[in-house]
Amino acid sequence: MVDVGMYKPVLTVLAMPPVPFLILILIGARLILPRRGLGYLILLTGVMGIWITSTQVTAVWLQNQVLKPAPALLGAQQTRLAGLGKAYAQQVAQAKRTTGRGAAVVPPAGIVVLGAGRDALAAEYGMSDLTAHGMARLRYGVWLSRQTGLPLGFSGGIGWAEKGGTVGASEAEIAARIAEQQLGLTLRWTEGQSSDTRGNADRTVQMLAEQGVAEVLVVTAAFHMPRAQRAFTEAAQRVAALHPQWPLMKVTPAPMAFWTAGERSGLDWLPSTEGASNVHRALREWLGLLTGA
Repeated sequence: MVDVGMYKPVLTVLAMPPVPFLILILIGARLILPRRGLGYLILLTGVMGIWITSTQVTAVWLQNQVLKPAPALLGAQQTRLAGLGKAYAQQVAQAKRTTGRGAAVVPPAGIVVLGAGRDALAAEYGMSDLTAHGMARLRYGVWLSRQTGLPLGFSGGIGWAEKGGTVGASEAEIAARIAEQQLGLTLRWTEGQSSDTRGNADRTVQMLAEQGVAEVLVVTAAFHMPRAQRAFTEAAQRVAALHPQWPLMKVTPAPMAFWTAGERSGLDWLPSTEGASNVHRALREWLGLLTGA
């Protein structure tokens, strides 16, 4: 039986700009001779569509007005989490003194970074590596762990687009190596079987809930946070329904990498590689929210 998830990358590309607008341009060009006015209108719509969906101003608008991610985890929220982390550190120290097993203490909350892709073989390192976006998420997760004193985990396996190719290490395995060797922090949890956001949520929530963790801080990019937060909330509800004796896990968003206007805002109205890439990401997330993916 073929897993429908294998078709997600192809279907997503076909549904995202510039493909729909390129089709409009072709249709408009075909209609110019028999229906001149309509043909030019469709052609112009296609051209303007490509322009608009290639600008950073559109990406920022989609992020703020359509996706509406939670704000950055600062102020009172971070103070609350730091208090949890301090209490947890005291419990660990006490357990080490009495039993010598500080690692057995269940943390009140855990930070989990969601993967953003991997390079199966980075030529400069001669080994697998995280993408720049994945590395940014991991770096923020490490920073947040040190700010709050809460343990850190990483969720990410092999994405659907990479299935069938050279497999190698999962994102979680790569992240664990980088966190320990380059960032000086050992990950408490690694989940390396998931292929998408829903898989991240299902496997991570189950893993943490089994250990008695009551709250999960989800680290991902701001544009991805609404879908990730929904997936983790739904996963927490499913686990609680299956195990009524377990408390409902609290899901706290920890978004990062917010898109903002450039220093010369006029340039944000011009097509750019960054703008096109960010609009594509935002529309992909919006499509995922609409379809429940």
